[in-house]
Amino acid sequence: MKQAKQIFRDALLLTGAALLMRTVGVWFQIAISNRAGAEAMGLFSLMTGVYGFALTIATSGIHLGVTRMVTETVSRGRAERVPGLLRRAISFALFFGCLAAVLLVSSAGAISRYWIKDTRVLLSLRLFAITLPLLSLSSVFGGYFTAVRRSAKNAVGLVCEQGLRIGFCMYLLAFFAGSNTEKILIALVLGGVLAEILSFLLELVLYLTDRRKHFPKKQGVRSAAEGRELIRITLPVALTTYARSGLITLEHILIPEGLRNSGATHTAALAAYGSIQGMALPVILYPAAIIISFSGLLIPALAECRVLESRVRIRYMISRVWHFSLLFSIGVAGILVCFSGEIGAVLYPGTDTAKYLCILAPLIPIMYVDTATDAMLKGLGEQFRSMIINIADAALSVILVWILVPRFGITGYLVTIYISELFNTILSVHRLLIVSKTTPKIVKWVYLPLLSVIGASFASRGILSLLPNAGSGKLAVFFHLLLATGCYLLFVTLSGSVGKEERAWIRTLFRKSDSPTDAVKETTDDTAAPRTPPATSLKAD
Repeated sequence: MKQAKQIFRDALLLTGAALLMRTVGVWFQIAISNRAGAEAMGLFSLMTGVYGFALTIATSGIHLGVTRMVTETVSRGRAERVPGLLRRAISFALFFGCLAAVLLVSSAGAISRYWIKDTRVLLSLRLFAITLPLLSLSSVFGGYFTAVRRSAKNAVGLVCEQGLRIGFCMYLLAFFAGSNTEKILIALVLGGVLAEILSFLLELVLYLTDRRKHFPKKQGVRSAAEGRELIRITLPVALTTYARSGLITLEHILIPEGLRNSGATHTAALAAYGSIQGMALPVILYPAAIIISFSGLLIPALAECRVLESRVRIRYMISRVWHFSLLFSIGVAGILVCFSGEIGAVLYPGTDTAKYLCILAPLIPIMYVDTATDAMLKGLGEQFRSMIINIADAALSVILVWILVPRFGITGYLVTIYISELFNTILSVHRLLIVSKTTPKIVKWVYLPLLSVIGASFASRGILSLLPNAGSGKLAVFFHLLLATGCYLLFVTLSGSVGKEERAWIRTLFRKSDSPTDAVKETTDDTAAPRTPPATSLKAD
């Protein structure tokens, strides 16, 4: 329970920061979409796809490697080795960050002419390269802060970076870009570059201060085994991530080409692509900040349990994460389907975004559970298997886009998203079930929340129909969502999906200190069952 509280508090902090950033980010996305237009957003999405591949090379699995190694090193009582390990990680990060920057600058011309087929993105792609070494080093700092459970420092860097990005971009869009698409793209990229530079300097200061404070001045014995272990963890992740990211980049380049082959003009193809990637998906993924925050903290927690061979605790954590991920994501999906029209009309008036929100919302439980499952697989040392699944998913997406989009247009792309997400999630969940031997509770975790959100949607709609002046503005939409959320929480409680045991567990997380019962749970060996099963046992769940 002590570990659960620490994860919960860190996750609340990261979630608050992430939700703040995503709220401002969605507002920013809306502002620049209305300012730049769907075509510019389509081009920007294509550029960020290429940039994503370069960023994959720059980071090369270093975040996971640092998180895993620092966690395991501290768990084994060898904290004096951490500074030397981090120096090796920084050297690793600098090499791959600079390599990625050189590759992006040298290939930007060919990418703009032959892949994206629009030379207006050339300068923007080259500007992107400036950030790659900085983000590579930031991955080391972020992995370190995650491993030592000081997530506040990660949150500070993320919030500052987002705030600076928005400020710089809005200024450049207002006073530099005008209505020229190329200048709009340069303004968006340059604003991000300036923000990354300043936030990196802040993260560097936080990292150096923290390391000097919490680790001994003696650097310990530097061992070549540390470098080999770092490569052993990061290299499989890096190689598989290269393959997956390359396939994803190819997929995103094929989509506008396929839309053009289906009969759409170049502008219309970019606009349709931009409506999904730049408008609908940011809204779909906005609530995922909560799942992502918790998932990132699960990696060191599960890695520690794996080192201690605490199998019962591993199964317990996995059950909890799946249960609450499904509770949350099914509620989000149902409410978004119910109010997609109102949300689309408020955020992106005069576009097809509402239609795409309604179509893609049922995928939310699959996406969110897959995110949590991937993190848990990595924490259990299954990162290579996880990435193999992701590569297979990306390859399948490329094949489906190549076959379906030229024939069926945007419908073919939506079908591709559904098939690939289902494929990835099924394989990942199956692998975690095998590794952990966890028993899922389908009725409690899936069917009851599904029935609850259907009931909540009808109930909230019924209540709103009785209010003649409910309105349709932003405040009214917020009230609608709040009402539906309240109905959903009531229904999942009444249905038993969140029962007495879950409510007691949640209340325990908010207590300032552990109860005597919690202390007993912490000191009880996993292999020795107590006389009376604790309230938070897997059997009771």
